Amino acid sequence: MSTAPVTLMVSRRAADGRYQDLLAWLHEGEQLATDFPGYLGSGILAPPAEDDAFQIIFRFSDEPTLHAWEYSASRRAWLQRGDGLFERPEERRVSGIEGWFGPETVRTPPRWKQATAIWLAFFPVSLLFNLLFGHWLAPLPLLPRVLVSTLALTPLMVYLFIPLSTRLLAAWLHAPRRTPQAPRDGLRSR
Repeated sequence: MSTAPVTLMVSRRAADGRYQDLLAWLHEGEQLATDFPGYLGSGILAPPAEDDAFQIIFRFSDEPTLHAWEYSASRRAWLQRGDGLFERPEERRVSGIEGWFGPETVRTPPRWKQATAIWLAFFPVSLLFNLLFGHWLAPLPLLPRVLVSTLALTPLMVYLFIPLSTRLLAAWLHAPRRTPQAPRDGLRSR
């Protein structure tokens, strides 16, 4: 069994006329997970413009804690309450940063967009951290100063701010790529 954090990504397409009901049900499931040992966070991603599938992400400290939640009586009851709200459910486990950018069924954004989304989360949080704590850390040598800041910021980034950034930027991250148009004058570009 894995000892690394595990993310379960669930895709649900709203049944006809049940969009708001499905969204409320997804939020209920997210709240339910918060009571389980090993729960690290969750989030709901609205469907991108070209799709109609909600993504809900559950993150647990390891495979055994995720397994306990998956097979719990309260989750089974929640799933039963969702009958009729969605079509074509899909579930998969991911680890690492791949889970921040959506499931495999959604085209992965280009690396430059992923880097931008991470930087947009990291820069303001790092700046705020340094504004608040920099004067206490300044007397420390470089190595302990960097050690303390990365120990403090990495969990915040991984579990809170990068998922928030990718959720807020989802439409941009997953926007269809433009294909170059042929020149209109009939000449080929070199």
